[in-house]
Amino acid sequence: MSQVKAVNVDIQVVLGRASMPMSQLLKMGRGAVIPLDATVNDEVWILANNHPVARGEIQISDECISICVTGEANIYDYMAGSA
Repeated sequence: MSQVKAVNVDIQVVLGRASMPMSQLLKMGRGAVIPLDATVNDEVWILANNHPVARGEIQISDECISICVTGEANIYDYMAGSA
């Protein structure tokens, strides 16, 4: 079990996605806003080592932001860009 505890896992939370031409991206400066395809109540994707493993909800308490896991991820929904 000690070997399992020594394994590092990179966790990411995907809030939404955007598609734009590279020329538009290159024109953006500091403070630019990129609109995402997500809304306020959408679930987020939770990735472990770039692989979708769960869905979750954003929770804000005082100055802390956390994610509450709501269910397992469907790899086909993630690949299709489903929110």
